[in-house]
Amino acid sequence: MRGDGIDPVWQDLGVIERLVREARRVAVVGLSARPDRPSHGVARYLVAAGLEVVPVNPALTEWEGRKAYPSLTEVPGHLDVVDVFRRPSEVDEVAREAVAVGAGALWLQLGVVNAQAARLASEAGLDVVVDRCLAVEHREVVGWS
Repeated sequence: MRGDGIDPVWQDLGVIERLVREARRVAVVGLSARPDRPSHGVARYLVAAGLEVVPVNPALTEWEGRKAYPSLTEVPGHLDVVDVFRRPSEVDEVAREAVAVGAGALWLQLGVVNAQAARLASEAGLDVVVDRCLAVEHREVVGWS
């Protein structure tokens, strides 16, 4: 474990590359309707790159024509990645929901560091990425922009 609480395995470049190449359906937890918010920009990038984005935010009913869900437990179908834009103190519940719905991975965005949530997801068999931006990593691996 590094001094910042991030286990190096949660930034494994092989895992990041595999997730970026294989993920097709991504839940964006904490997606904002405000265009100036990072979650909005990342979600728009992912849509433009051809991924299916599932908005998860109890304050939204839809985002850019897509149905929004109040929680992961209400999202139908499999989620390849759960991309989290929430305060670190709020991530434990998101991790529990990601495990409960059988998501493939828990991805905590830049600045979202919660070792307990990451461990919970990892111990349940999910791939985990912490403190990395999915859009930046996608652009680096796939070269799409």
